[in-house]
Amino acid sequence: MFWRNTKRRLGSHPGETAACLLTDDLILEILCRLPARSVHRFKCVSVLWRDLIADPANRKKLPQALAGFLYTTISNNRRHHHFASVSDAAIPFDPPLPYLQPNKYNGITQVDACNGLLLYRRYNSKDDSHLVVCNPTTRRWFELPPQPLELANRRTRTTGLAFDPAVSSHFHVLHFEHSYLEIYITRVNIYSSWTGAWSHRNCGTADKYTLFFGGRCVFVGGLLYVMGNHNYIIDDYVLLGVDMEGKVCKTISVPYGRGFGMIGSSQVCLHYAIPSFDDNKQISRIELWCLQDCDSKELVLKHTARFNELMSLTAKKHMIVGIHPDCDTIFLLSRGHGTLVAYDMQHKQVGCIFKLEKNSTQRYLAYVPLFTESLADAGGQ
Repeated sequence: MFWRNTKRRLGSHPGETAACLLTDDLILEILCRLPARSVHRFKCVSVLWRDLIADPANRKKLPQALAGFLYTTISNNRRHHHFASVSDAAIPFDPPLPYLQPNKYNGITQVDACNGLLLYRRYNSKDDSHLVVCNPTTRRWFELPPQPLELANRRTRTTGLAFDPAVSSHFHVLHFEHSYLEIYITRVNIYSSWTGAWSHRNCGTADKYTLFFGGRCVFVGGLLYVMGNHNYIIDDYVLLGVDMEGKVCKTISVPYGRGFGMIGSSQVCLHYAIPSFDDNKQISRIELWCLQDCDSKELVLKHTARFNELMSLTAKKHMIVGIHPDCDTIFLLSRGHGTLVAYDMQHKQVGCIFKLEKNSTQRYLAYVPLFTESLADAGGQ
């Protein structure tokens, strides 16, 4: 195989450089060890390298390495955007994304992140805002059209971004809304970049689900997962799997029925990290659960870590704020100390500790670089 690939590159030109001896697999092996910014630059080396990096089939080979977390701070009534890098590499982009904030807008807020794309809301006022999807690695972006008046309920509980570059360059944005008189979901508004239009689906089911305001969304296996409360029953929380037509296809009971666990996509599976309590209502351990089969409706316990041992390693109390997209590592935020800690659940080891800006928010969006140039309907840039 090596010889065939080598002959294909060298052909009848004996003067070609030694770099031509590298097979596609060796090139990918080298690129996967480089920072995101370097990989993006190397698309300019040759047509071959550009195609290898941009090929969706190579997405799992190239650094889907977690670059870091996006988060914000608020001071003097202004929102400031930051990036916590989880490696020694330079920050892959300017966190405020100035090209998304022309003079006619007052600012932007982070809404969601999914497989390299970011969803922001840029605004002039509470009633004058627009959703924008962008790829900060390539600086391409697209502003979604406003919702039709009949869809613009404005009582939005949660908004999520659904995108899988290995399947398609198109994306969906889902709005979960409730009525003025009720707090449970009454309909889902869906934007499809394929059709370039909004549609909606009424939630006419007998079961009633209430989502946490601004709750986290996770897209995996073709479904967007959100956490909600079932039929107003205290401590009866479920994960809802919603398809791209707004239909609730799956409900999954969460361990212990508590609603403050953390969901995430890791190793192409839905994961759920949650603290477990003892009889004295004190945290005794942290558990990592996984939906190993996309067709299943049951989470399986994957790892546990004793909370006291974890706290002795970090010397601080922490809360779970993220799950690594490529391994069994969770991220913990110290309360009041402004540090983010990586903890390997499989090997029971504390990894890097990152210093955050003061007064940071409780929402942290994991960012994995996407090197594909195309962004469906990217009319903005």
